[in-house]
Amino acid sequence: MAIKEEVINKLKSIVGDDWVVTSKEMIERYLYDETPEALRPKPSVDVVVVKPRTAEEVSKIVKLANEEKIPIFPRGGGTGLVGGAIPTKPGIILSLERMDGIKIDKENLVAEVEAGVTLAKLLEEADKAGLFFPPHPGDEGATVGGMIATNAGGARAVRTGVMRNYVLGIEVVLPNGDIVVLGGKVIKNNTGYNLMHLIIGSEGTLGIITKAYIRLYPKYRASATMVIPFKDRLNAVKAAHDILKSGVIPLLLEYVEKDVIERSASYLGLKWPVEEGFAHLIVAVSESSEDLVYTELELINNVITKYTDLEPVVATRDDEQREILKIRSEVYTSLKKDLIDILDMSLPIGKIYDFMEEVDKLERKYNTWIPVIGHIGDGNLHAHIMKTKGWTKELYERLEDELYEITVGLGGVISGEHGIGVTRMRYFMKYTDRKYLELLKMFKKVLDPNNILNPGKVVPEE
Repeated sequence: MAIKEEVINKLKSIVGDDWVVTSKEMIERYLYDETPEALRPKPSVDVVVVKPRTAEEVSKIVKLANEEKIPIFPRGGGTGLVGGAIPTKPGIILSLERMDGIKIDKENLVAEVEAGVTLAKLLEEADKAGLFFPPHPGDEGATVGGMIATNAGGARAVRTGVMRNYVLGIEVVLPNGDIVVLGGKVIKNNTGYNLMHLIIGSEGTLGIITKAYIRLYPKYRASATMVIPFKDRLNAVKAAHDILKSGVIPLLLEYVEKDVIERSASYLGLKWPVEEGFAHLIVAVSESSEDLVYTELELINNVITKYTDLEPVVATRDDEQREILKIRSEVYTSLKKDLIDILDMSLPIGKIYDFMEEVDKLERKYNTWIPVIGHIGDGNLHAHIMKTKGWTKELYERLEDELYEITVGLGGVISGEHGIGVTRMRYFMKYTDRKYLELLKMFKKVLDPNNILNPGKVVPEE
């Protein structure tokens, strides 16, 4: 279905001629997200990119799309990893990049943020106001609208939670074009069904988020990041468990393996601060005083001496801590050219070691490398399926299926933060209760009867 000239003219009348892109060359960069190339879905090139500036313009576009039965594919920063922003049918790519206004309400500890504001800008503006936005999903080019739509998590979710825990309210354009505000600036809100949390994590299938009220925190006065080496995986996992039970609630608790993290550091032209060991824990603590930080570091050190005799490294300068987080955040990028897929299973924290042991067995069974790193503090692990010479698509899928079977068998779920999008759909349908899938279809049908919002994502089509 080609977008009719008449529709394109109507879109131009809504947002202005300059903000409707029809050139194939200029559209190209909007066709993909960060999904690994080996498995990302083929995009439809029969699309037009529209860049609204206001919620009212988004509303008019959605109403027009409903009238014409044209699919809309909402797009934020394009940093997703499961094909959620890829236009899989002819239609409209709705880029929210122009909606980038931000206002910090210091009195209420709230950021009023339009959907196109990047994570980098939110962090910067909060910092200028003497406030702090704890989550760090990874790529700072991600936008607030996208992070809410995917309920992004990341390394700093251990202490204060994932994106859902920071969203006090949203302005959202529903599939019929209505603009509604759900929630606001209050922390507690128990007035009726919490429809806001239905939209959060719905990956653009139930509404288009145009604005959000984001909870901020006072800046911590002191922080430190400790990198702890272990000779083997078992002791690293046991130490992480005991750190969580010690009374210290870290801002960040990550598990990495030395060969993988050093590859990321090399890719960035940096040096990882610890040379010893096989497995490393990264532990960040942030508090209201240096005394509290040092007390927590001492508690952590008392825990780890039971599991390692290797020397940890402690970074207290801001630049050193940012560099450690940067290296950790770029692991995916450093592996990408040799990668088939990055999985993000979520497990009960007591089952993490069991999962890793099963991964080792799969490595031996398939004679391949499956590096596992991740957010060990909340049980969200990233298993990487690497390219293996002579393998077929069917073999990669068989390995992925076995990884998910292990995950579900241990009481876990197939996605902790990346979502379903397109690439997880087959596994989502296989490992999800039938009645739950029917409920999802029902919600989608009620809110989006014409199936125009991000069709083919999350909810299986009939």
